Amino acid sequence: MDFWRTLVGKLWLTISGLVACVLLTLGLFLLPYIDTNFTNSDAIKRLFTYVSIIGFALTTFFALFLLTKITQPMQQLIQATDGIRKGKYNTRLALRTGDEIGQLASAFNHMAEELEKNIQNLQLEKEQMASVLRSMGDGVITFDKKGNMILHNPLGEMIMDSWHKAGWEGQEDGSGAAASKVPEPLYPMFERVIRERQDQSSNIHVKQQVWAVNMTPLYSGEDVRGTVSVLRDVTEEVKAEKMRRDFVANVSHEIRTPLQMIQGYSEALLDGMASSPEESNELVQVIYDESLRMSRLVQDLLDLSRMEAGHTDMNFGQMNLNELMDRVYRKFSVRAKERELELDFVRDETPLMLEADADRLEQVFTNLLDNAFRHTQAGGTITVTAAVEDSNVRVSFQDTGAGIPLEDLPFIFERFYKADKARVRGESGGTGLGLAIVRNIIEAHQGSITADSQVGKGTVFTLRLPVHHEDRD
Repeated sequence: MDFWRTLVGKLWLTISGLVACVLLTLGLFLLPYIDTNFTNSDAIKRLFTYVSIIGFALTTFFALFLLTKITQPMQQLIQATDGIRKGKYNTRLALRTGDEIGQLASAFNHMAEELEKNIQNLQLEKEQMASVLRSMGDGVITFDKKGNMILHNPLGEMIMDSWHKAGWEGQEDGSGAAASKVPEPLYPMFERVIRERQDQSSNIHVKQQVWAVNMTPLYSGEDVRGTVSVLRDVTEEVKAEKMRRDFVANVSHEIRTPLQMIQGYSEALLDGMASSPEESNELVQVIYDESLRMSRLVQDLLDLSRMEAGHTDMNFGQMNLNELMDRVYRKFSVRAKERELELDFVRDETPLMLEADADRLEQVFTNLLDNAFRHTQAGGTITVTAAVEDSNVRVSFQDTGAGIPLEDLPFIFERFYKADKARVRGESGGTGLGLAIVRNIIEAHQGSITADSQVGKGTVFTLRLPVHHEDRD
């Protein structure tokens, strides 16, 4: 049945029908005339029969010739075209003739070769673009005009998933597919880009993170068909910038007070306001004390900067904790008597710390005790307790001072943070850096420090340091 649907089959049927019609017409009109006028009509009839057979034979031969020269090449061309349609771009025709069919096959092969080359180039560009997107440190998300996500890199997908899990509500269309829609934090910017057809840049806050978003329109001719968003996590940069501003403001604030006092008392001396040597000595003593306070501030700033940059030299070695505690006790015992405070050191064992810096830990003990002395009124008690817990040594500094409000506890180890600035302007004038330095030293020992406090009842600072201890005779 397929042969009769081909061009050759239709031509063969047409020619055969025409030959049959001619012969039938001749037969209808000539046979009576032949029978009447010719005596040997059988020979004439046989002649017509032979002519009919020869005509049909020639027609069949012509049909087979067309089948070989036209139909089969056309079928090969159709199969090759179907292969191209199915993605087999390496399909080629092997026809080598000089007629129109051969020219068509040559043009087809050239077209297929160019198409294969273009497809390979597109695939290469697509893979390169995918590699670039995968290697980007920023999230890239593409939305169409309706807000559906159509392309993203792995980081962009992770951002969308995290925002979706964080509880943002997408612009749902009733199908519940909010995860593939423009997230709520990006939606106002998305609308502006679609409406104004201009790039938009902004920092958006999502939970505890800050994202720098740059969104540009995606064009299709003259129409905007979507947007491309590039998202970068700038949380650390924003925090660092805030810390820098706070640092400059705090340093300026801390330095301004002693400078003003030094300037004021110096002007008093220059103007001759001191009427006696005793008053002059008092003014000079204030100037000297404030200069010492500035010196401590600068030294603490240098120490803290080196610690946070990882440039502090730590001399780790064996250290007897009891010897350190005895040395610190002798340093503060006289001060405790002068302030009418009770200072107690309690230790159950003699732990030998194999990896510790004695000088740095003495600095920790000194800072914590100095803090306790400044915040504890006369008649109070300061207790230092050391005990071994498994593979750690726990040292607690407990005082019966004014205490720290609960809302301030999470921030007391930050630079320049003071829970009550009015309390630290006493005789020694804290710089607000002591606890930050303590935390850095303890973390350098792979330990931890915590604080617990109640207003009006006192404060407890607890250090936990890794230690290998040995029992001594």
